[in-house]
Amino acid sequence: MVVLEPTPQSERRKVKSARALTTPDLVLLSLLAERPMHGYQANLELERRQVRDWAGVSRPQVYYSLEKLARAGLIRAGSDESPAAGPDRCVYKTSGKGRAALADALEREDWTTTRDRPPFLTWLALSWQAPLATVQLQVVRRRQFLEKELAREQVTLRAIRAEVGHNFHEAVWMVSLVIAQLRVELRWLGKLAGEIDRRAPAREARYTEDEEFHHRAVDWAAPSLVGEETLIQRRWR
Repeated sequence: MVVLEPTPQSERRKVKSARALTTPDLVLLSLLAERPMHGYQANLELERRQVRDWAGVSRPQVYYSLEKLARAGLIRAGSDESPAAGPDRCVYKTSGKGRAALADALEREDWTTTRDRPPFLTWLALSWQAPLATVQLQVVRRRQFLEKELAREQVTLRAIRAEVGHNFHEAVWMVSLVIAQLRVELRWLGKLAGEIDRRAPAREARYTEDEEFHHRAVDWAAPSLVGEETLIQRRWR
């Protein structure tokens, strides 16, 4: 038998603290670890890096996070700055405590074990209720959108490579991954376009209530196979 050691209180506090930091908090901690900035400059830099393509960070969230992080001591104002000046005029940089909190947050397993739910995937699940012409039109729209996004990301990748000067940088890896995903979906859409008019219902559709009905039927038809108490429980579950 494996005996699990209780998690030390300090470790529990560390995990709780890491989870309390939101995505905008973490993005700002990372950005301000590069160089000190005030709120307006941080917003401009995040827009330049097209942050909304890879993280849910809005302009108001930047200012809210700056104030939150400053109160928590995770960022601090420059030596000649006063926090009273406000996040838009006060220059902040990530503190040692902030770097430690960011490192703790980056150890979380959920960064690697979650899946997105793209709206197009949801639409595809429901598309059997739409007319064939609508489905075909939506697939064309999706392909056109992805082609534009692919062209935009390719321009972005060239600009990043020119800026960083090599291929071994997280920005290069991120955009390269996006480009690869776009190309995969475009190839898949080409295959889908050739199969849409052949869409057909499932040959052996199964539903949850069918399975439950099957089990109940067995209970009633073969009471000798189960104990009396178990039979009563199954009949009324």
